[in-house]
Amino acid sequence: MSLPNKPLKVLAVDDNRTNLHILQLFLKKLGHEVITAENGEVAVQRYVSERPDVVLLDIMMPVMDGFEAARQIKAIDTERWTPVVFLSALNRDENLLEGLEAGADDYLTKPINFVVLEAKLRSMQRSLRLQQDSIDALNRLTAISDNIFEAIITIDESGTIVTVNQATERIFGWPTGALVGQKITALMPDGFRKTHDKYLTAFVSGKSQNIMGHEREVTGLRNDGSIFPIMISVSEVYIEGRRMFVGVARDISERKAVDAKLKDNAQRLQSYYEQTQSEQQLAMRLMELQLHRAGLKDKSLRYKVIPAENFSGDIVAATRSTEGRFYALLADATGHGLAAAISVMPVLAIFYRMAGTDRTVREIINELNHQLKESMPVGRFVAVTLTCLDAQAQSGEIWVGGTPEAILCDRWGREEQVFNSANLPLGIVTNEQLDCQPVKFSWLKESQIILCSDGLLEAENRSGEQFSHTGLSQAISNTSPQNRFGKIEEALQLHLDGNLASDDISLMIIDCP
Repeated sequence: MSLPNKPLKVLAVDDNRTNLHILQLFLKKLGHEVITAENGEVAVQRYVSERPDVVLLDIMMPVMDGFEAARQIKAIDTERWTPVVFLSALNRDENLLEGLEAGADDYLTKPINFVVLEAKLRSMQRSLRLQQDSIDALNRLTAISDNIFEAIITIDESGTIVTVNQATERIFGWPTGALVGQKITALMPDGFRKTHDKYLTAFVSGKSQNIMGHEREVTGLRNDGSIFPIMISVSEVYIEGRRMFVGVARDISERKAVDAKLKDNAQRLQSYYEQTQSEQQLAMRLMELQLHRAGLKDKSLRYKVIPAENFSGDIVAATRSTEGRFYALLADATGHGLAAAISVMPVLAIFYRMAGTDRTVREIINELNHQLKESMPVGRFVAVTLTCLDAQAQSGEIWVGGTPEAILCDRWGREEQVFNSANLPLGIVTNEQLDCQPVKFSWLKESQIILCSDGLLEAENRSGEQFSHTGLSQAISNTSPQNRFGKIEEALQLHLDGNLASDDISLMIIDCP
Protein backbone atom coordinates (compact mmCIF):
# COMPACT_ATOMS: atom_id res chain seq x y z
CA MET A 1 0.00 0.00 0.00
CA SER A 2 1.31 3.47 -0.88
CA LEU A 3 2.35 5.81 1.91
CA PRO A 4 1.49 9.57 1.97
CA ASN A 5 5.12 10.72 1.64
CA LYS A 6 6.46 7.94 -0.55
CA PRO A 7 8.99 9.37 -3.04
CA LEU A 8 8.02 9.29 -6.69
CA LYS A 9 9.95 7.70 -9.51
CA VAL A 10 10.07 10.50 -12.12
CA LEU A 11 11.05 10.13 -15.77
CA ALA A 12 12.48 13.51 -16.91
CA VAL A 13 12.84 13.95 -20.68
CA ASP A 14 14.61 16.92 -22.38
CA ASP A 15 17.12 17.20 -25.23
CA ASN A 16 18.80 20.14 -23.48
CA ARG A 17 21.36 18.70 -21.11
CA THR A 18 21.50 21.84 -18.96
CA ASN A 19 17.73 21.93 -18.48
CA LEU A 20 17.70 18.20 -17.76
CA HIS A 21 20.50 18.51 -15.19
CA ILE A 22 18.77 21.38 -13.36
CA LEU A 23 15.49 19.45 -13.34
CA GLN A 24 17.25 16.35 -12.03
CA LEU A 25 18.90 18.28 -9.16
CA PHE A 26 15.58 19.87 -8.17
CA LEU A 27 13.69 16.58 -8.15
CA LYS A 28 16.37 14.82 -6.13
CA LYS A 29 16.32 17.67 -3.62
CA LEU A 30 12.61 16.97 -3.15
CA GLY A 31 13.52 13.33 -2.41
CA HIS A 32 12.30 11.77 -5.65
CA GLU A 33 14.07 9.17 -7.75
CA VAL A 34 14.93 10.51 -11.21
CA ILE A 35 15.36 8.69 -14.54
CA THR A 36 16.45 10.79 -17.54
CA ALA A 37 16.07 10.55 -21.31
CA GLU A 38 17.29 12.90 -24.05
CA ASN A 39 14.52 12.29 -26.62
CA GLY A 40 11.10 10.75 -27.03
CA GLU A 41 12.27 7.41 -28.35
CA VAL A 42 14.56 6.82 -25.37
CA ALA A 43 11.79 8.06 -23.09
CA VAL A 44 9.44 5.34 -24.32
CA GLN A 45 12.14 2.72 -23.82
CA ARG A 46 12.88 3.96 -20.29
CA TYR A 47 9.17 4.01 -19.50
CA VAL A 48 8.82 0.34 -20.48
CA SER A 49 11.86 -0.75 -18.46
CA GLU A 50 11.47 1.47 -15.39
CA ARG A 51 7.71 2.03 -15.03
CA PRO A 52 7.95 5.52 -13.51
CA ASP A 53 5.18 7.17 -11.49
CA VAL A 54 5.32 10.52 -13.33
CA VAL A 55 6.69 11.62 -16.71
CA LEU A 56 7.98 15.19 -17.21
CA LEU A 57 8.21 15.53 -20.99
CA ASP A 58 9.66 18.19 -23.27
CA ILE A 59 7.84 18.67 -26.58
CA MET A 60 10.41 19.81 -29.09
CA MET A 61 13.00 17.02 -29.31
CA PRO A 62 14.91 15.18 -32.05
CA VAL A 63 14.21 11.59 -33.14
CA MET A 64 10.72 11.59 -31.51
CA ASP A 65 8.92 14.65 -30.20
CA GLY A 66 7.01 14.80 -26.93
CA PHE A 67 3.54 14.50 -28.54
CA GLU A 68 4.34 11.11 -30.11
CA ALA A 69 6.17 9.91 -26.99
CA ALA A 70 3.11 10.79 -24.88
CA ARG A 71 0.81 8.88 -27.23
CA GLN A 72 2.99 5.75 -27.10
CA ILE A 73 3.41 5.93 -23.30
CA LYS A 74 -0.34 6.21 -22.78
CA ALA A 75 -0.94 3.30 -25.14
CA ILE A 76 1.47 1.05 -23.27
CA ASP A 77 -0.39 0.95 -19.96
CA THR A 78 -4.14 1.46 -20.26
CA GLU A 79 -5.06 0.09 -16.81
CA ARG A 80 -2.61 2.21 -14.80
CA TRP A 81 -2.66 5.98 -14.70
CA THR A 82 0.75 7.57 -15.13
CA PRO A 83 0.60 11.39 -15.15
CA VAL A 84 2.37 13.01 -18.12
CA VAL A 85 3.30 16.69 -17.70
CA PHE A 86 4.55 18.63 -20.72
CA LEU A 87 7.40 21.09 -20.13
CA SER A 88 7.75 23.42 -23.12
CA ALA A 89 8.41 26.97 -24.22
CA LEU A 90 5.45 26.60 -26.57
CA ASN A 91 2.60 28.31 -24.81
CA ARG A 92 0.03 28.92 -27.45
CA ASP A 93 -3.47 27.48 -27.04
CA GLU A 94 -3.06 25.15 -30.01
CA ASN A 95 0.11 23.70 -28.44
CA LEU A 96 -1.73 23.13 -25.16
CA LEU A 97 -4.67 21.51 -26.96
CA GLU A 98 -2.40 19.21 -29.00
CA GLY A 99 -0.58 18.14 -25.82
CA LEU A 100 -3.82 17.27 -24.05
CA GLU A 101 -5.06 15.35 -27.08
CA ALA A 102 -1.77 13.40 -27.11
CA GLY A 103 -2.53 12.23 -23.57
CA ALA A 104 -0.89 14.83 -21.37
CA ASP A 105 -2.38 15.36 -17.93
CA ASP A 106 -0.86 18.80 -17.29
CA TYR A 107 1.23 21.53 -18.92
CA LEU A 108 4.05 23.77 -17.61
CA THR A 109 5.75 26.44 -19.73
CA LYS A 110 9.43 27.14 -19.70
CA PRO A 111 11.20 28.59 -17.91
CA ILE A 112 9.85 26.24 -15.27
CA ASN A 113 8.37 27.69 -12.11
CA PHE A 114 9.75 25.14 -9.63
CA VAL A 115 7.33 26.21 -6.88
CA VAL A 116 4.42 25.37 -9.17
CA LEU A 117 6.10 22.11 -10.26
CA GLU A 118 6.58 21.08 -6.63
CA ALA A 119 2.89 21.78 -5.91
CA LYS A 120 1.79 19.78 -8.94
CA LEU A 121 3.99 16.85 -7.91
CA ARG A 122 2.48 16.85 -4.42
CA SER A 123 -1.00 16.82 -5.94
CA MET A 124 -0.07 13.96 -8.25
CA GLN A 125 1.52 12.16 -5.31
CA ARG A 126 -1.82 12.23 -3.48
CA SER A 127 -3.70 11.10 -6.58
CA LEU A 128 -1.27 8.26 -7.19
CA ARG A 129 -1.60 7.17 -3.57
CA LEU A 130 -5.39 7.03 -3.92
CA GLN A 131 -4.97 5.10 -7.16
CA GLN A 132 -2.67 2.59 -5.45
CA ASP A 133 -5.07 2.23 -2.53
CA SER A 134 -7.87 1.48 -4.99
CA ILE A 135 -5.68 -1.03 -6.83
CA ASP A 136 -4.75 -2.72 -3.54
CA ALA A 137 -8.40 -2.89 -2.48
CA LEU A 138 -9.37 -4.32 -5.87
CA ASN A 139 -6.55 -6.86 -5.67
CA ARG A 140 -7.73 -7.96 -2.23
CA LEU A 141 -11.29 -8.37 -3.46
CA THR A 142 -10.07 -10.21 -6.55
CA ALA A 143 -7.91 -12.51 -4.43
CA ILE A 144 -10.87 -13.30 -2.19
CA SER A 145 -13.15 -13.79 -5.19
CA ASP A 146 -10.66 -16.02 -6.98
CA ASN A 147 -10.04 -18.20 -3.95
CA ILE A 148 -13.59 -19.20 -3.13
CA PHE A 149 -15.17 -22.35 -4.52
CA GLU A 150 -18.28 -20.71 -5.98
CA ALA A 151 -18.41 -19.16 -9.43
CA ILE A 152 -19.22 -15.43 -9.32
CA ILE A 153 -20.58 -14.06 -12.61
CA THR A 154 -21.68 -10.49 -13.34
CA ILE A 155 -23.92 -9.76 -16.34
CA ASP A 156 -25.61 -6.64 -17.67
CA GLU A 157 -29.24 -6.19 -18.69
CA SER A 158 -28.59 -7.75 -22.10
CA GLY A 159 -27.22 -10.94 -20.51
CA THR A 160 -23.62 -10.19 -21.48
CA ILE A 161 -20.94 -11.40 -19.08
CA VAL A 162 -19.04 -8.46 -17.60
CA THR A 163 -16.83 -10.15 -15.01
CA VAL A 164 -16.08 -13.66 -13.75
CA ASN A 165 -13.79 -15.04 -11.06
CA GLN A 166 -11.29 -17.87 -11.52
CA ALA A 167 -13.70 -20.39 -10.04
CA THR A 168 -16.11 -19.69 -12.91
CA GLU A 169 -13.47 -20.62 -15.48
CA ARG A 170 -12.44 -23.68 -13.46
CA ILE A 171 -16.00 -24.94 -12.90
CA PHE A 172 -17.18 -24.33 -16.46
CA GLY A 173 -13.85 -25.28 -18.10
CA TRP A 174 -13.20 -22.03 -19.97
CA PRO A 175 -9.72 -20.52 -20.50
CA THR A 176 -8.82 -17.41 -18.52
CA GLY A 177 -10.63 -14.30 -19.74
CA ALA A 178 -12.54 -16.08 -22.52
CA LEU A 179 -15.99 -15.64 -20.97
CA VAL A 180 -16.05 -11.85 -20.63
CA GLY A 181 -18.13 -10.35 -23.45
CA GLN A 182 -20.04 -13.56 -24.16
CA LYS A 183 -23.70 -14.14 -23.43
CA ILE A 184 -24.51 -15.89 -20.17
CA THR A 185 -26.35 -18.51 -22.23
CA ALA A 186 -22.91 -19.87 -23.21
CA LEU A 187 -22.98 -21.56 -19.79
CA MET A 188 -26.42 -23.13 -20.34
CA PRO A 189 -27.57 -26.24 -22.23
CA ASP A 190 -29.50 -25.64 -25.47
CA GLY A 191 -32.87 -26.28 -23.91
CA PHE A 192 -32.46 -23.45 -21.41
CA ARG A 193 -31.04 -20.69 -23.63
CA LYS A 194 -34.19 -19.37 -25.29
CA THR A 195 -36.13 -19.67 -22.06
CA HIS A 196 -33.48 -17.68 -20.22
CA ASP A 197 -33.39 -14.90 -22.83
CA LYS A 198 -37.17 -14.51 -22.65
CA TYR A 199 -37.13 -14.59 -18.88
CA LEU A 200 -34.33 -12.00 -18.62
CA THR A 201 -36.17 -9.65 -20.98
CA ALA A 202 -39.37 -10.06 -18.98
CA PHE A 203 -37.56 -9.55 -15.68
CA VAL A 204 -35.72 -6.42 -16.82
CA SER A 205 -39.02 -4.94 -17.98
CA GLY A 206 -40.64 -5.85 -14.65
CA LYS A 207 -43.06 -8.39 -16.13
CA SER A 208 -41.87 -11.50 -14.26
CA GLN A 209 -41.71 -12.53 -10.62
CA ASN A 210 -38.69 -11.42 -8.61
CA ILE A 211 -36.48 -14.41 -7.80
CA MET A 212 -33.58 -12.42 -6.43
CA GLY A 213 -31.88 -13.96 -3.42
CA HIS A 214 -33.51 -17.37 -3.81
CA GLU A 215 -31.23 -20.35 -4.30
CA ARG A 216 -32.34 -22.91 -6.86
CA GLU A 217 -30.94 -25.92 -8.67
CA VAL A 218 -30.34 -25.65 -12.43
CA THR A 219 -28.20 -27.35 -15.09
CA GLY A 220 -24.90 -25.86 -16.29
CA LEU A 221 -22.92 -26.42 -19.50
CA ARG A 222 -19.15 -26.84 -19.53
CA ASN A 223 -16.92 -25.71 -22.37
CA ASP A 224 -16.42 -29.35 -23.41
CA GLY A 225 -20.19 -29.79 -23.89
CA SER A 226 -20.86 -31.79 -20.70
CA ILE A 227 -23.75 -30.78 -18.48
CA PHE A 228 -23.77 -30.84 -14.70
CA PRO A 229 -25.99 -29.74 -11.78
CA ILE A 230 -25.37 -26.38 -10.12
CA MET A 231 -26.99 -24.44 -7.31
CA ILE A 232 -27.38 -20.77 -8.19
CA SER A 233 -28.59 -17.56 -6.58
CA VAL A 234 -28.89 -14.15 -8.25
CA SER A 235 -28.80 -10.64 -6.80
CA GLU A 236 -29.33 -7.26 -8.43
CA VAL A 237 -26.86 -4.37 -8.01
CA TYR A 238 -26.30 -0.90 -9.44
CA ILE A 239 -22.70 0.00 -10.29
CA GLU A 240 -22.12 3.61 -11.35
CA GLY A 241 -25.80 3.84 -12.23
CA ARG A 242 -25.64 0.71 -14.35
CA ARG A 243 -28.02 -2.13 -13.59
CA MET A 244 -26.15 -5.40 -13.13
CA PHE A 245 -26.93 -8.96 -12.01
CA VAL A 246 -24.54 -11.04 -9.94
CA GLY A 247 -24.93 -14.81 -10.00
CA VAL A 248 -23.25 -17.13 -7.50
CA ALA A 249 -23.08 -20.73 -8.77
CA ARG A 250 -21.88 -23.83 -6.93
CA ASP A 251 -21.06 -27.14 -8.61
CA ILE A 252 -23.11 -29.76 -6.77
CA SER A 253 -22.10 -32.75 -8.90
CA GLU A 254 -20.17 -34.32 -6.02
CA ARG A 255 -22.96 -33.67 -3.55
CA LYS A 256 -25.53 -35.19 -5.91
CA ALA A 257 -23.29 -38.22 -6.40
CA VAL A 258 -22.91 -38.58 -2.64
CA ASP A 259 -26.68 -38.20 -2.17
CA ALA A 260 -27.31 -40.87 -4.80
CA LYS A 261 -24.75 -43.14 -3.15
CA LEU A 262 -26.29 -42.59 0.27
CA LYS A 263 -29.75 -43.30 -1.13
CA ASP A 264 -28.48 -46.48 -2.77
CA ASN A 265 -26.74 -47.50 0.45
CA ALA A 266 -29.88 -46.78 2.43
CA GLN A 267 -31.91 -48.99 0.08
CA ARG A 268 -29.28 -51.72 0.35
CA LEU A 269 -29.24 -51.44 4.14
CA GLN A 270 -33.03 -51.56 4.25
CA SER A 271 -33.03 -54.62 2.01
CA TYR A 272 -30.32 -56.22 4.13
CA TYR A 273 -32.22 -55.35 7.31
CA GLU A 274 -35.44 -56.85 5.99
CA GLN A 275 -33.61 -59.98 4.84
CA THR A 276 -31.81 -60.25 8.17
CA GLN A 277 -35.07 -59.78 10.05
CA SER A 278 -36.69 -62.49 7.97
CA GLU A 279 -33.78 -64.84 8.56
CA GLN A 280 -33.74 -64.08 12.28
CA GLN A 281 -37.46 -64.73 12.54
CA LEU A 282 -36.98 -68.06 10.79
CA ALA A 283 -34.04 -68.84 13.08
CA MET A 284 -36.10 -67.93 16.12
CA ARG A 285 -38.96 -70.19 15.06
CA LEU A 286 -36.55 -73.06 14.48
CA MET A 287 -34.87 -72.48 17.83
CA GLU A 288 -38.18 -72.23 19.62
CA LEU A 289 -39.06 -75.65 18.26
CA GLN A 290 -35.79 -76.98 19.65
CA LEU A 291 -35.94 -75.15 22.97
CA HIS A 292 -39.54 -75.50 24.01
CA ARG A 293 -39.70 -79.25 24.52
CA ALA A 294 -42.35 -80.97 26.59
CA GLY A 295 -39.87 -81.76 29.37
CA LEU A 296 -39.66 -78.09 30.32
CA LYS A 297 -43.29 -78.23 31.37
CA ASP A 298 -42.50 -80.81 34.08
CA LYS A 299 -44.28 -79.90 37.35
CA SER A 300 -41.04 -80.26 39.31
CA LEU A 301 -39.29 -77.53 37.27
CA ARG A 302 -39.44 -73.73 37.14
CA TYR A 303 -37.11 -71.80 34.84
CA LYS A 304 -36.53 -68.47 33.11
CA VAL A 305 -34.19 -67.28 30.33
CA ILE A 306 -33.67 -63.55 29.70
CA PRO A 307 -31.64 -62.92 26.50
CA ALA A 308 -29.42 -59.85 26.21
CA GLU A 309 -30.31 -59.75 22.47
CA ASN A 310 -32.91 -61.40 20.23
CA PHE A 311 -31.20 -64.74 20.68
CA SER A 312 -29.87 -66.21 23.89
CA GLY A 313 -26.59 -68.04 24.33
CA ASP A 314 -28.13 -69.57 27.47
CA ILE A 315 -30.37 -72.61 27.12
CA VAL A 316 -32.25 -74.79 29.55
CA ALA A 317 -33.47 -78.31 28.82
CA ALA A 318 -35.25 -81.00 30.80
CA THR A 319 -36.69 -84.43 30.14
CA ARG A 320 -37.59 -87.70 31.81
CA SER A 321 -36.02 -90.97 30.68
CA THR A 322 -37.84 -94.19 29.93
CA GLU A 323 -37.02 -95.31 33.51
CA GLY A 324 -38.45 -92.11 35.02
CA ARG A 325 -35.21 -90.36 35.89
CA PHE A 326 -35.31 -86.57 35.59
CA TYR A 327 -32.53 -84.90 33.62
CA ALA A 328 -31.95 -81.13 33.60
CA LEU A 329 -29.38 -79.09 31.67
CA LEU A 330 -28.32 -75.43 31.88
CA ALA A 331 -25.81 -74.36 29.22
CA ASP A 332 -24.13 -70.99 28.55
CA ALA A 333 -22.23 -70.51 25.25
CA THR A 334 -19.46 -67.96 24.72
CA GLY A 335 -20.90 -64.47 24.07
CA HIS A 336 -24.55 -63.86 23.34
CA GLY A 337 -26.84 -63.31 20.37
CA LEU A 338 -27.28 -65.51 17.32
CA ALA A 339 -23.66 -66.77 17.24
CA ALA A 340 -23.93 -67.99 20.84
CA ALA A 341 -27.37 -69.48 20.22
CA ILE A 342 -26.06 -71.49 17.25
CA SER A 343 -23.21 -72.80 19.40
CA VAL A 344 -25.57 -74.46 21.87
CA MET A 345 -27.92 -76.04 19.32
CA PRO A 346 -25.90 -79.31 19.08
CA VAL A 347 -26.02 -79.55 22.88
CA LEU A 348 -29.82 -79.80 22.84
CA ALA A 349 -29.98 -82.59 20.29
CA ILE A 350 -27.37 -84.70 22.08
CA PHE A 351 -28.90 -84.07 25.51
CA TYR A 352 -32.44 -85.09 24.54
CA ARG A 353 -31.27 -88.14 22.58
CA MET A 354 -29.03 -89.52 25.33
CA ALA A 355 -31.08 -88.50 28.38
CA GLY A 356 -34.17 -90.09 26.91
CA THR A 357 -32.39 -93.47 26.88
CA ASP A 358 -31.13 -93.34 30.50
CA ARG A 359 -27.51 -92.66 29.68
CA THR A 360 -25.39 -91.60 32.62
CA VAL A 361 -24.29 -88.02 33.30
CA ARG A 362 -20.71 -89.03 32.55
CA GLU A 363 -21.62 -90.49 29.16
CA ILE A 364 -23.65 -87.42 28.18
CA ILE A 365 -20.86 -85.03 29.21
CA ASN A 366 -18.29 -87.05 27.27
CA GLU A 367 -20.43 -87.02 24.14
CA LEU A 368 -21.19 -83.29 24.42
CA ASN A 369 -17.53 -82.43 24.89
CA HIS A 370 -16.42 -84.63 22.00
CA GLN A 371 -18.91 -83.09 19.57
CA LEU A 372 -18.20 -79.51 20.65
CA LYS A 373 -14.44 -79.99 20.51
CA GLU A 374 -14.74 -81.36 16.97
CA SER A 375 -17.20 -78.77 15.59
CA MET A 376 -16.56 -75.46 17.34
CA PRO A 377 -13.79 -73.00 16.37
CA VAL A 378 -11.02 -72.12 18.80
CA GLY A 379 -12.19 -69.63 21.40
CA ARG A 380 -15.76 -70.92 21.40
CA PHE A 381 -16.95 -73.15 24.21
CA VAL A 382 -20.05 -73.98 26.25
CA ALA A 383 -20.30 -73.90 30.05
CA VAL A 384 -22.67 -76.61 31.31
CA THR A 385 -24.42 -77.80 34.43
CA LEU A 386 -26.01 -81.23 34.01
CA THR A 387 -27.90 -83.10 36.70
CA CYS A 388 -29.87 -86.36 36.90
CA LEU A 389 -32.34 -87.10 39.73
CA ASP A 390 -33.46 -90.65 40.52
CA ALA A 391 -36.67 -90.50 42.57
CA GLN A 392 -36.64 -94.19 43.48
CA ALA A 393 -33.08 -94.10 44.82
CA GLN A 394 -33.52 -90.62 46.38
CA SER A 395 -30.13 -89.69 44.94
CA GLY A 396 -28.70 -87.81 42.03
CA GLU A 397 -25.60 -86.85 40.06
CA ILE A 398 -24.43 -83.41 38.98
CA TRP A 399 -21.57 -82.12 36.85
CA VAL A 400 -20.64 -78.42 36.76
CA GLY A 401 -18.21 -77.09 34.15
CA GLY A 402 -17.74 -73.34 33.75
CA THR A 403 -21.14 -72.29 35.07
CA PRO A 404 -21.63 -70.84 38.57
CA GLU A 405 -21.91 -73.27 41.48
CA ALA A 406 -25.21 -75.12 41.82
CA ILE A 407 -26.99 -75.01 45.18
CA LEU A 408 -28.94 -77.76 46.96
CA CYS A 409 -31.13 -76.03 49.55
CA ASP A 410 -33.57 -77.41 52.14
CA ARG A 411 -37.21 -76.52 52.62
CA TRP A 412 -36.29 -73.28 54.49
CA GLY A 413 -33.85 -72.07 51.84
CA ARG A 414 -30.70 -73.02 53.70
CA GLU A 415 -27.80 -74.35 51.66
CA GLU A 416 -27.44 -78.10 52.21
CA GLN A 417 -24.70 -78.52 49.64
CA VAL A 418 -22.90 -76.34 47.10
CA PHE A 419 -21.58 -77.90 43.88
CA ASN A 420 -18.65 -75.79 42.79
CA SER A 421 -17.63 -75.23 39.21
CA ALA A 422 -14.59 -77.49 39.35
CA ASN A 423 -14.44 -78.44 35.66
CA LEU A 424 -13.60 -76.72 32.38
CA PRO A 425 -16.38 -75.72 29.99
CA LEU A 426 -17.07 -78.14 27.14
CA GLY A 427 -15.28 -77.86 23.79
CA ILE A 428 -11.88 -76.74 25.10
CA VAL A 429 -9.97 -79.96 25.76
CA THR A 430 -10.37 -83.59 24.69
CA ASN A 431 -12.24 -86.19 26.74
CA GLU A 432 -8.95 -87.63 27.94
CA GLN A 433 -8.07 -84.24 29.44
CA LEU A 434 -11.53 -83.52 30.82
CA ASP A 435 -12.64 -84.69 34.26
CA CYS A 436 -16.02 -86.30 33.50
CA GLN A 437 -16.65 -87.60 36.99
CA PRO A 438 -19.99 -86.23 38.31
CA VAL A 439 -20.71 -85.55 41.99
CA LYS A 440 -23.25 -87.83 43.70
CA PHE A 441 -25.69 -86.41 46.25
CA SER A 442 -28.91 -87.11 48.15
CA TRP A 443 -31.53 -84.76 49.57
CA LEU A 444 -34.05 -84.12 52.31
CA LYS A 445 -37.80 -83.73 51.94
CA GLU A 446 -38.81 -80.62 49.91
CA SER A 447 -35.24 -79.85 48.93
CA GLN A 448 -34.55 -78.00 45.70
CA ILE A 449 -31.59 -77.61 43.31
CA ILE A 450 -30.88 -74.11 42.00
CA LEU A 451 -28.95 -73.70 38.73
CA CYS A 452 -28.07 -70.37 37.09
CA SER A 453 -25.77 -68.81 34.53
CA ASP A 454 -23.13 -66.19 35.30
CA GLY A 455 -25.40 -63.59 33.69
CA LEU A 456 -27.60 -63.76 36.82
CA LEU A 457 -24.80 -63.32 39.34
CA GLU A 458 -23.00 -60.64 37.26
CA ALA A 459 -26.09 -58.54 36.53
CA GLU A 460 -25.21 -54.96 37.50
CA ASN A 461 -27.42 -52.25 38.91
CA ARG A 462 -27.11 -48.53 38.07
CA SER A 463 -24.21 -48.22 40.52
CA GLY A 464 -22.25 -51.03 38.87
CA GLU A 465 -22.84 -53.48 41.75
CA GLN A 466 -23.37 -57.14 40.79
CA PHE A 467 -26.27 -59.27 42.01
CA SER A 468 -23.66 -61.89 43.05
CA HIS A 469 -23.94 -65.11 45.04
CA THR A 470 -24.79 -63.02 48.10
CA GLY A 471 -27.86 -61.58 46.39
CA LEU A 472 -29.00 -65.04 45.38
CA SER A 473 -28.46 -66.47 48.90
CA GLN A 474 -30.40 -63.60 50.47
CA ALA A 475 -33.24 -64.06 47.98
CA ILE A 476 -33.72 -67.77 48.80
CA SER A 477 -33.18 -67.47 52.55
CA ASN A 478 -36.27 -68.09 54.70
CA THR A 479 -38.51 -68.80 51.70
CA SER A 480 -40.85 -71.67 51.02
CA PRO A 481 -40.20 -73.98 48.05
CA GLN A 482 -43.35 -72.74 46.34
CA ASN A 483 -42.37 -69.03 46.56
CA ARG A 484 -38.61 -69.33 46.07
CA PHE A 485 -38.49 -68.82 42.31
CA GLY A 486 -40.68 -65.71 42.53
CA LYS A 487 -38.54 -64.32 45.35
CA ILE A 488 -35.41 -64.62 43.21
CA GLU A 489 -37.17 -62.84 40.33
CA GLU A 490 -38.32 -60.03 42.63
CA ALA A 491 -34.84 -59.63 44.13
CA LEU A 492 -33.26 -59.44 40.65
CA GLN A 493 -35.72 -56.83 39.40
CA LEU A 494 -35.26 -54.77 42.54
CA HIS A 495 -31.49 -54.96 42.10
CA LEU A 496 -31.55 -53.95 38.41
CA ASP A 497 -34.05 -51.13 39.02
CA GLY A 498 -34.77 -50.81 35.30
CA ASN A 499 -31.15 -51.27 34.22
CA LEU A 500 -30.63 -53.78 31.39
CA ALA A 501 -28.40 -56.78 31.98
CA SER A 502 -25.36 -56.98 29.69
CA ASP A 503 -25.40 -60.79 29.40
CA ASP A 504 -27.96 -63.55 29.00
CA ILE A 505 -29.60 -64.62 32.28
CA SER A 506 -30.91 -68.08 32.96
CA LEU A 507 -32.30 -69.64 36.15
CA MET A 508 -33.63 -73.15 36.99
CA ILE A 509 -35.15 -74.47 40.22
CA ILE A 510 -35.77 -78.22 40.39
CA ASP A 511 -37.87 -79.89 43.07
CA CYS A 512 -36.15 -82.99 44.44
CA PRO A 513 -38.67 -85.84 44.49
